[in-house]
Amino acid sequence: MVMAATEESPRSPEAKVGMRVEDLWDVQEPQLSPTEKLNACFESIPVSAFPPAPLNQVIEIKSDSSLAEAVQILAQHKILSAPVVDVDAPDHASWIDRYLGVVEFAGIAVWILYQSEPPSPRSPSDGSAVAAARNGVISPLEQQVLGPESAAATSGSFFESLTSSELYKSTQVRDISGSFRWAPFLALQTSNSFLTMLLLLSKYKMKSIPVVNLGEGKIENIITQSAVIHMLAECAGLQWFESWGTKTLSELGLPMMSPASIVKVYEDEPVLQAFKLMRKKKVGGIPVIEKGGSKAVGNISLRDIHFLLTAPEIYHDYRSITAKNFLTAVRSYLEKHEAFSPMLSDMITCKKDHSVKDLILLLDSKKIHRVYVVDDNGNLEGVVTLRDIISRLVHEPRGYFGDFFDGVLPLPENSRV
Repeated sequence: MVMAATEESPRSPEAKVGMRVEDLWDVQEPQLSPTEKLNACFESIPVSAFPPAPLNQVIEIKSDSSLAEAVQILAQHKILSAPVVDVDAPDHASWIDRYLGVVEFAGIAVWILYQSEPPSPRSPSDGSAVAAARNGVISPLEQQVLGPESAAATSGSFFESLTSSELYKSTQVRDISGSFRWAPFLALQTSNSFLTMLLLLSKYKMKSIPVVNLGEGKIENIITQSAVIHMLAECAGLQWFESWGTKTLSELGLPMMSPASIVKVYEDEPVLQAFKLMRKKKVGGIPVIEKGGSKAVGNISLRDIHFLLTAPEIYHDYRSITAKNFLTAVRSYLEKHEAFSPMLSDMITCKKDHSVKDLILLLDSKKIHRVYVVDDNGNLEGVVTLRDIISRLVHEPRGYFGDFFDGVLPLPENSRV
């Protein structure tokens, strides 16, 4: 079905981009390696050619919105982040003055983690939680590992109390600006290349990139890792894609981490431990491992934190919210309220001998951000994310970015810029 969409008359805008790459692929110098050819192709295509995101995903949040309102907006539109518009910016402001940054569930999670530290959400000490979150500080308590005995700190009624508190309803998005700059606000111009965009989404760990219209000083598109994977799925059947996509995961060096280095949480640990680990390790999701074993029984991702905030009543009957209880409660809630959700599916896994094409089609069809790699006995061997796949599509030429990042983004340790 996907191949039919990429034949003589492509049906989707994404497939048309693939055909454009195909035309460029055919005229590249024969002495170039396949990776060098792809780099040259993507460098020749401007990001203005990337299909626009659905209107319901190009959402902006006003800086004076409350955290409660921001959570509802992100959850309603099923997005992980959104640009924050400074309501005090003048009409003629440039885009860099118009936007404060990008607010994510991750940033709001930081605020939530600070609220979990006082003994009672109804008496959050002296406001230091908001002050610390505003400055983007990680407290010693946040860095501690919580054990099963700490699960009582997140009792079933905790988030009901929190989301009904005046603090949650009145704290504004701009009040936590320090914490939501976990992902810096870096935008592309329409003339920037696909190669620049792909490198930012992979090596430089950005989950989404706004594309700005300099003339109007506004965002006209937002390109996400998921959108890139969808584009690649629509390119199945094209020569350039097949020459790369038919390679196995192990041939492309995936998964990139050893089983011992996988960030994980055990099913009897408090669910806040999962979100604390995601914040500390800067990952978007972690597997839930069976107690005393090595098999994954579920997955908790960054986007799932909204279930703690938008439906806190579903945990009311639990003495504590462990990772297992969280998964059980959310799945029960989704069965009643959602026709489709990745959390309703069984644990989605693959093996090292799967092709990257198979994995791309799986990720796109299931609308998920990671697949866990297992051995023949179902034991966890690694994880492959959207970013991992994009990182294997292109490479960064020496000196490519020049001063592009000056004062904007901390460079990765292995950067050659």
